[in-house]
Amino acid sequence: MEDRVRVVIAEDSVLLREGLTRLLTDRGHEVVAGVGDAEALVKTIDELASDGSGGGSGSGGLPDVVVADVRMPPTHTDEGVRAAVALRRAYPDLGVLVLSQYVEEQYATELLAGSSHGVGYLLKDRVADVREFVDAVVRVARGGTALDPEVVAQLLGRSRKQDALAGLTPREREVLGLMAEGRTNSAVAAQLVVSHGAVEKHVSNIFMKLGLSPSDGDHRRVLAVLRYLNS
Repeated sequence: MEDRVRVVIAEDSVLLREGLTRLLTDRGHEVVAGVGDAEALVKTIDELASDGSGGGSGSGGLPDVVVADVRMPPTHTDEGVRAAVALRRAYPDLGVLVLSQYVEEQYATELLAGSSHGVGYLLKDRVADVREFVDAVVRVARGGTALDPEVVAQLLGRSRKQDALAGLTPREREVLGLMAEGRTNSAVAAQLVVSHGAVEKHVSNIFMKLGLSPSDGDHRRVLAVLRYLNS
């Protein structure tokens, strides 16, 4: 499968961990390991990265993406997201998709601040939409972003008065918010019931107003989203 990805799951609930594994494997992806705490997650990734024979069904090496719960043993506070941030520092090409029971702005901001690709933050309720969840895993594994609309909404509310975004129109803010969720221009057009050309015009205006020149290449979209989230 062209979109087949290798995944490590870190979730202390055995039931949820096994459920996520089943969802991904049923769609042709490889879950190379499942662990129940942050220490085991870091150890597993280190072992896979250093030992090509480790994990999964014969294909070793660093996985494409880690799916990790924010709150894990022993204190069930921030062990999962701390491990995710540490792993992104150690392995910049490793995608990280964090799952949380509810929006925690501090953790979302910290996770997104360190790099410009391969990050995601979803509420656990989103897993109920199997297609959306699996698409998010693949997107993050391939270097994209996947942000829960609730996360985007809260970060948008925090950033409304920031100068960096002051020049955007309400519609441009709406487009940028959907971009932050990881949506393509076509998906944004479908959501807003406008033409693809209209979305392209809004995106172009966003780049211009945020000072992102064409020389920034394909990274302009990611840079715009990060400017939006971190402002």
